[in-house]
Amino acid sequence: MIRFVKAAVRGIKNELAAGESGWVNLSGSVPLEYAGVKSTSGKLVTTKTSLESSAVWSCVAKTAQLVSTLPLALYEKKSDGGREKISNDLSDILTRSPNTGQTAVEYWENQVSSLKMGGNSYAEKLFVGKSMVGVRPLFNITPEPDGRGGLKYAVMDRGRKSYLPAEKVFHLRDFVGGNGIGMSAVRYGANSIGAALAADESASGTFSNAMMPSGIVTSEQTLNPEQRNQLGEMMDAYTGSTKAGKVLTLEAGLKWDQLQMNPEDAQLLETRRFSVEDVCRWFGVPPIIVGHSSEGQTMWGSGVEAIMLSWLTLGINPLLRKIEARISKDLVPVEKRDKWFFEFNREAMLQMDSQSKGDFLLKMRMAGIMTGDEGRDKLNLPRRGGNSDELVVQTSMGLVDLMGKDS
Repeated sequence: MIRFVKAAVRGIKNELAAGESGWVNLSGSVPLEYAGVKSTSGKLVTTKTSLESSAVWSCVAKTAQLVSTLPLALYEKKSDGGREKISNDLSDILTRSPNTGQTAVEYWENQVSSLKMGGNSYAEKLFVGKSMVGVRPLFNITPEPDGRGGLKYAVMDRGRKSYLPAEKVFHLRDFVGGNGIGMSAVRYGANSIGAALAADESASGTFSNAMMPSGIVTSEQTLNPEQRNQLGEMMDAYTGSTKAGKVLTLEAGLKWDQLQMNPEDAQLLETRRFSVEDVCRWFGVPPIIVGHSSEGQTMWGSGVEAIMLSWLTLGINPLLRKIEARISKDLVPVEKRDKWFFEFNREAMLQMDSQSKGDFLLKMRMAGIMTGDEGRDKLNLPRRGGNSDELVVQTSMGLVDLMGKDS
């Protein structure tokens, strides 16, 4: 393991020395596409350093938390075109307990966050005999062509490389490239993320100097090297935001001229604002979702609601369909694929205020689409049974000629 890490470090030094911007393995415990790339800003962008950007963190966290908390269920198609929710070992694995160490929410949050960061997420299928009993996330894995048009998966464990066949790996892909492997937003968006990290670093450095980043000390005398070192040490005592306002005493003809700079002059605010919007584009998340509004845009109202619906339709729903399709292909038994299917409950994404919810439930009830007890389920109220479990329609309208007559 030590030799492998040393080799990885040597590879980094050689690659950076050559000025290349390809992926490099930082620790030997993750595949190359997850490691890092040197951006044009000079920042080395990895899956770890990219999360130091609040925009990246929020984009990944918001997406993973939303998907992982949506209800997931296994259904069976009925002959009349309907469906019935069923429960078995497979549904228990994916909706309650995927493995001994994680809940279903933790598992899906982990998988989706890996998916959004690296473009792929991997889990090992755990078997007892021929029965699958769980799925366990894999992190130190790299897909490779198997020579037959498919994939095999290289696993690095304690410096040793071994392979898992495709049938033992549950492989989710985000946006898929020409090689059939998911494409990493961190890798291809490294320049945008690196620029955001560099802007944050520059802003932090500026603020740490009490928004007075530099100045000029002049003297009519020539200082020797020892005096220059002493002057530098003296100036350090007055540098930093915690020392703002401290009175500086100069002697021996020394003069201080301040170089004025504020965030607007340095375009720090504009740069950081653009960085947030640029990062959000790479992850397909509207800036309003991460708490960033464009200039002149409010954080509430029908406009924001329309943006939310657009994100759910164009961002979250395609991701859910990818996961559902991959579950059907890789986890549902072959003989059951015509009848069984997993589905996330999209309705759980749509929230309404109390008035809108009341109007919706009333219309569904009066139109004969939803029973009273189904409406109470939406409000987390106990069922009442009896007539509350029957479909009704509004019948108050009648013919004018029959007014005042017995029916």
